[in-house]
Amino acid sequence: MLKALQAGCTYFAGVFAVGFLLGVLRTLVLVPRVGETVAVLIELPVILGASWLICRRILRQASLSRAAAVVMGASAFALLMITELSISMLLANRSLAAHLALYAESAHWLGLAGQLAFALFPLVQTSLRRTSGKG
Repeated sequence: MLKALQAGCTYFAGVFAVGFLLGVLRTLVLVPRVGETVAVLIELPVILGASWLICRRILRQASLSRAAAVVMGASAFALLMITELSISMLLANRSLAAHLALYAESAHWLGLAGQLAFALFPLVQTSLRRTSGKG
């Protein structure tokens, strides 16, 4: 269990670092030119590709069972959601209700869908390795 939690923390940290940089670029460069929803649609495949690669690298080092992969993905997702809420409340000065209200917007639904995919990548990759005989 500890190994899965450590992998989840590492996965979160790596993807958050990439996502933070992409988020800055999206906000400063893309949103003014194409709007928020299109900017998220442009960013999403890039961050998901990075997430897939980061996840694969972690799983190569920490061979996890499917159950442990679920813990890895869930812990990384929980850290991501807590961090996103904290940034929203502390830097954007939003209340919890105001942060949650953002999910009524299509760009935030797309982002949440990407975050859920990010959370599922450890399980998907572990399952793929097991069915292909590599794990």
